[in-house]
Amino acid sequence: MDTLIEQWAARITEAANAGGRLAIRGGGSKAFYGGPEHGEPFEVGGYRGIVAYEPTELVVTARAGTSLAELAATLAEKGQWLAFEPPYFGPAATVGGMLASGLSGPRRQAVGAVRDFVLGVKLLNGLGEVLSFGGQVMKNVAGYDVPRLIAGSLGTLGVVLEVSLKVLPLPVAEKSLRFALDEATALQKLNQWGGRPLPISASAWHAGVLTLRLSGAAAAVAAAQRTLAGESLDDAEAAAFWFSLREQRHAFFAGHAPLWRLSLPSVAPPQALGPTLIEWGGAQRWLRADDAPAIRAAATQAGGHATLFRADDTLKTAVGVFQPLTEPLARIHRNLKHAFDPQAVFNPGRLYPGL
Repeated sequence: MDTLIEQWAARITEAANAGGRLAIRGGGSKAFYGGPEHGEPFEVGGYRGIVAYEPTELVVTARAGTSLAELAATLAEKGQWLAFEPPYFGPAATVGGMLASGLSGPRRQAVGAVRDFVLGVKLLNGLGEVLSFGGQVMKNVAGYDVPRLIAGSLGTLGVVLEVSLKVLPLPVAEKSLRFALDEATALQKLNQWGGRPLPISASAWHAGVLTLRLSGAAAAVAAAQRTLAGESLDDAEAAAFWFSLREQRHAFFAGHAPLWRLSLPSVAPPQALGPTLIEWGGAQRWLRADDAPAIRAAATQAGGHATLFRADDTLKTAVGVFQPLTEPLARIHRNLKHAFDPQAVFNPGRLYPGL
């Protein structure tokens, strides 16, 4: 494995000296996300394997090319998992792609995002240097900040080599409930329930139906079920539903219309911009619509932002994938890019134009 890293470092150094650009590729399951790919393909999926796993310490370290399926199977043997439910979007999904995309699944509203579980990162920077940040213990507070920066950076800061992650025990009990509610009432209920000590681990509203998932101790789940009432789903149906949301196989995600992800305050009212699916207690709203200026304006007015999650490259280039940055934020991004990748070798334009 050291030889492989040396080969990659040499290629990065060569590209930096020649003004070249490298398009980092792992499993490719999330290649659709972010701006169009530019540069010479740089395959990095070969650096794989679980480096260390301490179940009693709730920490695992894996190389970036390790498949999420392999990691999940290893953790499951000890009754543990990645509680933020990272989406795979295909069997080739890797640990590195999970971190680079920064995407979390339905349980994010209860446990936090990918970045909240990252303890340490080892990467190759734009000069071909191996850098290590953070560590393998949850109390290593001084090392948290830089690893969190890598989450969602879409490979623009470096080639991830290894990741140390916090893991959690699998839930003891779970139950999913359904309610027939319109969008406004569902949002009202979600915010009311969110302020109460209820073990809600996921929520989803679409087409007049609100689905909740309760997770935790068996007694707590049973008590919450009695309090909330609603229609109870059998375990197999519930598992299939939440899987379809995580992997975007739900009927809402079918078709070729542009898919937008709106991050809004949970109390924001219905936006009435097009077909909508709501997650995370009202804070994440998926939208199928074409009018980019209206969508971005509405998201900003509501106190959030809009991401063009799935679309063809022509639309991505025309309107941008992510909400345009204010100049102070853009300056921070440019400074970070220069610090990690001074010759702008990695993934040009995947995050923002010019980065």
